[in-house]
Amino acid sequence: MDCPIFDTLDYLRLGNEKQQHAFLALKKLNIYEILHPYTPILCGTIPIGVDIDSSDLDIIMEVHEVETFKQIVTEHFGKMRNFSLKSLMIREVEVTKANFFFEGFEFELFGQPIPVKQQYAYLHMIIEHAILKLDPSVKKEILSLKKQGYKTEPAFCKVLGLKGDPYLSLIQYGKVKRFI
Repeated sequence: MDCPIFDTLDYLRLGNEKQQHAFLALKKLNIYEILHPYTPILCGTIPIGVDIDSSDLDIIMEVHEVETFKQIVTEHFGKMRNFSLKSLMIREVEVTKANFFFEGFEFELFGQPIPVKQQYAYLHMIIEHAILKLDPSVKKEILSLKKQGYKTEPAFCKVLGLKGDPYLSLIQYGKVKRFI
C-alpha cells in the first residue's frame, strides 16, 4: 500500500518542532532537488514522530549507477561535517551510504538498486505509521523503548509481541495486516 504523504516534504513543514527544523535543513541543502533522479524519500522515525534526540534523517534512494551517485554526493555534500561515504552489502544487495552532519542533524543518504517504495526502510515506516494511526497509545511505549536503546523495528516488534528477525517480522506483520 502506498502512502503519498511521504512523497514530498510538505508534511514536515506543518509538523512538530523537530519536523519543521528537519524541513528547513532539507530545504537549505536543496537535497531533494540535487538527488531528484534517485527518487529520494525521507524515512525513519522523524517523519512518523517517534524520534529521540539522536535520531537521524534517513534519505533512501534508488541507485543503479553507483560511481555517478558517489560523485554527485561527494560534490554537493563532501565538505559537510564528518562526511563519510562507503559501499557495503546488506541482505545480498550493494548499498551506498553517505553520512554527514548539518543543522544539528545527522544525515544518512542510502542508495540501493531497488525502487524506494520497495525498500525495507520505506515499508517499515509505512507499517509503523499505520500502527500508530490505529493505536496512538503505542507511541509512548515505542519512545520509552527507544530511550532504553532499542532500535525502532525491534521496539515495534516488542510492543506487538513479534518474534524472530524484527526487520523481517515487521514486514510479515505489515503484509498480514494489509498495511503494505
